[in-house]
Amino acid sequence: MPYDPMLVQPMKEELTSLGVKELLTAEDVDTALRQPGLTLVVVNSVCGCAAGGARPGVALAMKHSTLPDQVVTVFAGQDVEATERARTYFTGQAPSSPAMAILRDGELVAFMPRHHIEGRSPEQIASALTNAFDALSSATAS
Repeated sequence: MPYDPMLVQPMKEELTSLGVKELLTAEDVDTALRQPGLTLVVVNSVCGCAAGGARPGVALAMKHSTLPDQVVTVFAGQDVEATERARTYFTGQAPSSPAMAILRDGELVAFMPRHHIEGRSPEQIASALTNAFDALSSATAS
């Protein structure tokens, strides 16, 4: 059974207020992840490491000069269909919440599972993301 929408709304808004696009259905996910270019997918969650690390880390990373072409989010435990579909794009990765995936033209090129988020500061998470943005954007430009 999904979480109460009223419970998770503030957690969703932490990302959507930054301009992160919320994906609610499998069709939304397919449409977004089939777009050309770099896409950051944030698998949001109610857990403490999402609140203390993942969402604040994404907020810091969104201030970076180099960003993916699009940044999207699904909410594990709430938007079940969208989350399940997003995970089908994370080839070779076990389901993880929270998690962050970077895809290029719909193909997974970087993945940060929960165990790389837990115990890390928002600054460390943002640094890992922005380093990936820089490396993957320059690889695309070459």
